[in-house]
Amino acid sequence: MPGYELFGEEEKNAAIELFDLNGGILFAHGFAHLRKGVHKVREFENVISSKVKSNHCQVVSSGSAALVVAIKALGVQKGDEVITQSFTFVATVEAIIEAGAIPVLTEVDRSLNMDSDDLERKITDKTSLILPVHMAGAPADMDRIIAIANKHNIPVLEDSAQCFGGSFKGKPAGTIGNAGIYSFDFAKNITTGEGGAIVTNDIDVFNRARALHDHGHEYNPNFPRGKDTRSSPGFNYRMTEIQAAIGIAQMKKLDLIVSKQRENKNRIKECIKNLDVEFRILHDSEGDIGDTLIFFLPEKYIAERFASMLYEKGLGTKNLPDALQWHFAGTWEHLFKEFPHLQDCSQLWPASRLLLERAIALPINVRMSESDINHVIDSVNEIASKLL
Repeated sequence: MPGYELFGEEEKNAAIELFDLNGGILFAHGFAHLRKGVHKVREFENVISSKVKSNHCQVVSSGSAALVVAIKALGVQKGDEVITQSFTFVATVEAIIEAGAIPVLTEVDRSLNMDSDDLERKITDKTSLILPVHMAGAPADMDRIIAIANKHNIPVLEDSAQCFGGSFKGKPAGTIGNAGIYSFDFAKNITTGEGGAIVTNDIDVFNRARALHDHGHEYNPNFPRGKDTRSSPGFNYRMTEIQAAIGIAQMKKLDLIVSKQRENKNRIKECIKNLDVEFRILHDSEGDIGDTLIFFLPEKYIAERFASMLYEKGLGTKNLPDALQWHFAGTWEHLFKEFPHLQDCSQLWPASRLLLERAIALPINVRMSESDINHVIDSVNEIASKLL
C-alpha cells in the first residue's frame, strides 16, 4: 500500500516514451498514421488478463466506473436488487444506484467481508446480482458466496478494488465470479492515478462492457471507428494511453509490492499476537495482500482512545476508525433518501457497527524500514499495556 511508494524512473520513462514513440497520442483509438502501432491501453489489458488468468479485460477511467459498467454488463436492469455489504467504500453502493438498481446490504462478519448467512436471508425474486467486496486486502468466503449464488441462479460480481494481487484458494481475486473489477487509484496496490478494470471469462459480458464504456461502440472490424455499429447506449469511461503506460510499468512491481506487504504485516502481527485483542478472521491468509492489519478491541471508546494514542506517536490508521464514515453504510443517509428500506440507516446493520467501531486497522507499507516496523510494534504494545 500503495503502488506510488515504488514510483521511479520506470513510470516516468513510460510516460516520456509514449511521446517519443508516437508523438503523444493519448487516445486509445484511431490516429493510425501517427501512433506507429503503439496501443498502450490494449497492452495494459493484455498484461492484466495474463496476470489474473482471465480471458477478457476492459480497462476504464476509474474503479467506480468499472463497477457501473460491470453491473450493467451483467444484465442488471432498472429496479432490480443488487446485494452488497454494509462495510465497503461508498463507491460500491453509488455504482448500484447509478446503474438504476436498488441496493440491498448485508452485515459483515469478523472477516469484515460479506456475512454469507445474511446474504441468503436478503435474496428475493428481485435479486439480479450479488456483489461481494474483498475488503482491506483480504478475500471474502467465495466458496460459500458462489454456492449461494448458484443455488439461486444469480450472477456474482467481485469488487476487488482493494484486493488486486490477492487470491482465494489459488484463484486470483476478481476471477471467481462471473466478473470482477479492480481499482488503480492513487492509494491502491498499483496505481495509474485514476483507473480501473473489468475482467471476465464471458465473451458476452465483455462485449457489453466494451460497448458500455465507449459510447456504445461495438468495435465492428468491418467498419472504421467513425462508422462503427452500435445497438445500445453507453458513456465515456475510457482510459487514456498515458494511464495505461504507467500501469504497465506498475504491473512489473505488483509481486514485489504484495510480497513486501505480506512480509511486513506478518512481522508486526507476530510481535503483537499475544495482546488481548481479537484479530480479523481471514478466509484465506495466503490470499491476503497484506496491506492492512486489523484487530478488534473490547469497546468502542477503547478503540477511539487507541487510535488517538497512535496519532500522538505519529502513526495513523487505514479507514478504521479514521475514515469509517466513507466505508460504513450506517452513515450514508445522503445516499438512501429514495430507498424506504434503507431509512434510519444508522439503526441498520448493528452487528457490523459493533465490529467496525471496535476495530483498529494498521496500514502496512512496502517501504517500511526496520525502525519503522519496530516503531509500530513498540507503539502498539505500549498503548495496549495502558488501555487493556
